[in-house]
Amino acid sequence: MQEVFYTVIEWLFWIGIFIVFYTYLGYGILLYVLVKVKELFKKPINIGLPEPLPEVTLFIAAYNEEDIVASKMENSHALAYPTDKLKIVWVTDGSNDRTNELLKQYPEVTVLFQPERRGKTAGLNRGIQYITTPYVIFTDANTMLNKEAVHEIIRQFSNPEVGCVAGEKRVETNTAHGATAGEGIYWKYESALKALDYRLYSAVGAAGELFAVRTELFEQMPSDTLLDDFILSLRIAQKGYKIAYCKEAYATETASLNMKEEEKRKIRIAAGGLQSVWRLRNLFNIFRYGMLSFQFVSHRVLRWTITPVMLFLLIPLNIILACYGKFTYIFLLLLQVAFYIMAYAGYMMEQKNVRNKLFFIPYYFSFMNINVIRGFFYLAENKGNGAWEKAKRIQ
Repeated sequence: MQEVFYTVIEWLFWIGIFIVFYTYLGYGILLYVLVKVKELFKKPINIGLPEPLPEVTLFIAAYNEEDIVASKMENSHALAYPTDKLKIVWVTDGSNDRTNELLKQYPEVTVLFQPERRGKTAGLNRGIQYITTPYVIFTDANTMLNKEAVHEIIRQFSNPEVGCVAGEKRVETNTAHGATAGEGIYWKYESALKALDYRLYSAVGAAGELFAVRTELFEQMPSDTLLDDFILSLRIAQKGYKIAYCKEAYATETASLNMKEEEKRKIRIAAGGLQSVWRLRNLFNIFRYGMLSFQFVSHRVLRWTITPVMLFLLIPLNIILACYGKFTYIFLLLLQVAFYIMAYAGYMMEQKNVRNKLFFIPYYFSFMNINVIRGFFYLAENKGNGAWEKAKRIQ
């Protein structure tokens, strides 16, 4: 009986090791190899801008953004796209600061406002009804776009297979404070994975800081949707279109003010990820969605469901196996202990506003996974509420 128990624990431990490795490193390695093999036989196609350039709407969902209105409008006017082809729409539902008053200074802007705050998704659902252009670019008020962003996004739509274009999110890393190191490294890795995903078949979702869709493909979402960008983009992919990843179009934003504010974001994103996995569960049908199903599970589902649980289960499982005296398991336990000591040291240094990448990265990795677990509870407590609290960012 004891031998059976040992074997079961051993199997669970190594399955856990494989899942954690595959989720955070293995999938990226496999993805790179698959892309290289594919491109041996099929070279990427260069696509040009359509002639004439189409009309586009820049859609900005905002809630109490008086501090950023001027900067966002200056950035919007600096975009290298014909002004007669670029319409600007702000949806400011629920805003009770000076956002609407400040926007009156820009007569070329369409402002859609209602006093009730029902959340960003409800605002998107309401605002899309007023969009008349064939393409709509969604961006957050606190993110700044590069000058050529609109051109580069429209270039991707020259491919009729593309229904959504995901821009690149960049986090400013030249600030002395905030959650800069972890957030910046995470998004650099995410960007690399998204680029490889698209080169293989399709990116798996878009970030709300900057993404665009063919207006006709927009699908109304339940107002309690937490990750509207992710759900919307993958609904389009479910219809047979691809999500293009365009690193030449990027949105830059500052890091969260501190790790407490970053914690709010991570918990909400984790809860939204869990919600999305359920609402997009049809994507598990690999016989229908093929490569998209494989990418969805590998890139998204594992890190929002099984992997964080397995990561923390590895500790008690390893302790049990180490008690049997095998050197391999004692050594692996020591490695785990060393990793979490480094993570705790990173946490303690963070409390004193001291940063060292050697310790901060293990801390941020643990921090992300702990907040996925906490996302389960957030989702249960905030069911039906799509109006979440914004995380404060460095000004």
